[in-house]
Amino acid sequence: KAFELASEPDKVRDSYGRNPLGQRALLARRLVEAGVPFVTLYDGGWDHHETIFKSLDRKLPPFDQALAALIDDLDQRGLLATTLVVALGEFGRTPKVNERGGRDHWSNAMSVMFAGCGTPGGQIVGATDSRGYTAVERILVHETVAAAVYTKLGIDPGKILHAPNGRPVHLVSDPTPIRELMG
Repeated sequence: KAFELASEPDKVRDSYGRNPLGQRALLARRLVEAGVPFVTLYDGGWDHHETIFKSLDRKLPPFDQALAALIDDLDQRGLLATTLVVALGEFGRTPKVNERGGRDHWSNAMSVMFAGCGTPGGQIVGATDSRGYTAVERILVHETVAAAVYTKLGIDPGKILHAPNGRPVHLVSDPTPIRELMG
């Protein structure tokens, strides 16, 4: 039943956007309602090494619409308190546009958005220098992002698992979650 998007009112389907990403975001909400514990939305093709402005003019409006509708819909249904929404890529992008009109891979700074599971809204954690080249304030790493996600999901990020040979394996090397996200 969760996959029967046609059963949703037109107003709801329209709020997410009548495009593939919007309808996948609506499906994600329906899967959460059905009790699915982990849902990933993939919208590939964000690797814009050339003609980034044309690409983003096409991709950003549906992304903004779908993400806003998902968060709002989860909140209206009382599901945002127990659902973590995270939007991120695998790394940042160069602050300068390259000669092909795109942006290349950049590990010095990136953005991640968190909502739900008690995350206080409307805040920015950290900052880059004035040109966006490198993080200079409240510098965080992937380990702290992972620790925040684990904590939000009720998993102790300091947990130690054991490999079949008995070797201890840490979930993350630094189990300290991002305090500003903990609410």
